[in-house]
Amino acid sequence: MSPATPAASPTGLNTGSAFADRLAWAIATLFGAGLSPVVPGTAGTLAAMPLAVGLALVLPLGGFIAATLCVAGGGIWAADRTAARLRLKDPGIVVVDEAAGLMVTLIGVPIDVVSVIGAFFLVRAMDVLKPPPARQAEALPGGWGIMTDDLIAGVFANLLLRAALWALHALR
Repeated sequence: MSPATPAASPTGLNTGSAFADRLAWAIATLFGAGLSPVVPGTAGTLAAMPLAVGLALVLPLGGFIAATLCVAGGGIWAADRTAARLRLKDPGIVVVDEAAGLMVTLIGVPIDVVSVIGAFFLVRAMDVLKPPPARQAEALPGGWGIMTDDLIAGVFANLLLRAALWALHALR
């Protein structure tokens, strides 16, 4: 299905604009990262890394939280619209949720090489394992289900990263 083909949204959002469909497609796939033929979720997380780390470095904590909420909110819209157009519940090409999960993982964490590498591996692990209630969140309708499980995975990854960084600091 082409990026401009509108379809009914499971959450009832207006799907009449070809421009909005193209914009949603670009956001949902993180400008094509989700089209990776292998491990699109990992490709999406890697593609999101420069933006997430850059924002975490330049914004105060409140600004980074606001940016994370914007990515999540825009991602819900884009994922919902793209999934509806593809007529799939959670298309693999939709990876904006990986960006939001990574950003949640980085909230309030000191940004350095160790924390960024740890954030990457922990958010990927939590996304794959989907500890409760992340797996249950996938049942939410449309973009909400696509996004919410990754936000929850990001919370788990954030807590694990904090514990790991604390342990590393305590061992020094």
